[in-house]
Amino acid sequence: MDRREFVRRVSTGSAALAGPAVLGSLAGCAAPSGTVAPRPNVVLIFTDDLGYSDIGCYGGELRTPNIDALGMGGLRFTNFINAARCCPSRACILTGLYPHQAGVGGMMNDRGVPGYRGDLGRDCVTLAEVLRDAGYGTYATGKWHVTRFIEADGPKHNWPLQRGFDRYFGTITGAGSYFEPQTLTLDNDPVEEPGEGFYYTDAIGDRSEQFIEAHISQRPDAPFFLYQSFTAPHWPLHAPEEDIALARGRFDAGWDRLRMERHERMLAAGIVDPRWTLPVREAGAPPWEEAENRAWQLRRMEVYAAQVESMDRAIGSLVETLRRRGVLDDTLILFLSDNGGCAEEINTQGWYDYILRGGERVSREFTLDGRPIQVGNDPAVMPGPDDTYQSYGLPWANLSNTPFRLYKALTHTGGVATPLIAHWPAGISAVGEPRDQPGHLIDFMPTLVELAGATYPTEYGGEAIQPMEGVSLVPAFADDRPLDRDPIYVEHEGSRAVMDGIWKAVARGNTGPWELYDTQVDRTETRDLAVRQPGELARLSAMWEDWANRVRVFPRPG
Repeated sequence: MDRREFVRRVSTGSAALAGPAVLGSLAGCAAPSGTVAPRPNVVLIFTDDLGYSDIGCYGGELRTPNIDALGMGGLRFTNFINAARCCPSRACILTGLYPHQAGVGGMMNDRGVPGYRGDLGRDCVTLAEVLRDAGYGTYATGKWHVTRFIEADGPKHNWPLQRGFDRYFGTITGAGSYFEPQTLTLDNDPVEEPGEGFYYTDAIGDRSEQFIEAHISQRPDAPFFLYQSFTAPHWPLHAPEEDIALARGRFDAGWDRLRMERHERMLAAGIVDPRWTLPVREAGAPPWEEAENRAWQLRRMEVYAAQVESMDRAIGSLVETLRRRGVLDDTLILFLSDNGGCAEEINTQGWYDYILRGGERVSREFTLDGRPIQVGNDPAVMPGPDDTYQSYGLPWANLSNTPFRLYKALTHTGGVATPLIAHWPAGISAVGEPRDQPGHLIDFMPTLVELAGATYPTEYGGEAIQPMEGVSLVPAFADDRPLDRDPIYVEHEGSRAVMDGIWKAVARGNTGPWELYDTQVDRTETRDLAVRQPGELARLSAMWEDWANRVRVFPRPG
């Protein structure tokens, strides 16, 4: 069937992928305990600005049957950490290093010091470079966002094909229109302006399937690695009207009641601990009963849901392709988000300047057919169409990050917690179980090096390569015992955190004081123990300083 028919059937529940049969079939094809699986194909699915609890198998009310089937047919990690923002997280997941070590400690501009070049360094290697040297076919689709050189006629030393990928389709820059994305690229060449009916999430899904189909036909004996990096559900709020209509009415209860309902489902599923207090509503989020412009507020969440649910359908279609080609059992599928839900409100002059005139080419001023793009969160303008440019705002981000505090770009748990699903029928037998071991994006490199039988180089392209920072997650595929790992660290724009055993020290911005939490009983960060445990706080903050000096957080511009 064609893609539009597939979308319609999944949306109405009539496609097999969306129903209980698929969840059961995925969960039922795990390898018997004790068997040794061959090195797997790998599909690494990275979403953009997805909150911790948005998807159904983590408690959300969004309709994500295909992602849920992967989660319930595999493992759901409940204590996994990202790098707090899109480009640092992408640099981190691609290299196995902390983002500052890879040169992307901030955003995509060169700030003149090693940790903040806005461009991947040459003293790191990517997953694609390592896996291709191990015999894998390597493919990337979607958002790249790890180089400041985004022009087709400019330097391409850090474009996907120059960093180990055999094929690429996507956008070199970060955010942008879903209907008319800028810097759209096939391999190394710009793609002609998309035509009527184009929707970026669908296109990422289509190209992913084409790359996999071609690989299986042309290199049937070689494993493959697909890095599928969606922009969904990052702003702008763009979705086809038919998809938005499917979400209409589902959020009418408002963010307060929905947040409570999510929390109850998370407790029942064992995703969160009943000892963790659900924090009060974040400052800046009014009670739903007092919210103004409720029709517009609901529309914002409905478009956001449509973006996530479109992505879920693309993922379901890819899983169906893998099943049809007989490689699903031998494919490790990893699904996660680059940061927490995004509280950014696009309504200031700074946002206008960044979106319309910034160096990352985030948006045009006019659609391709000449209509002005209405930039900003104006309640008089309903989001969704191609001539709007809005975000879903703080109150809905507070819902997305249930039960945690704060948001994207901050290092409190709401900013850095990600759902992580690992699905691999031939290699994971403990299906449907949660995993509570702490993990971080730096762990994907050692995990895939181990599974692929690859060699992580000490030198590459004539450059000395920094050692891997993380640990392999492979032991967690078998059981829930703690991993033998170093503490986990995060820094972004001055916000900072260190996690060591049950303890987490965290601070907001350059001037925010250190806070201290016992995450075993308070992962939601409601009871600051800094005054009661000064020795523990001093130990952790000193560890963070040592780490920051080692990994190029310092020197920090300004």
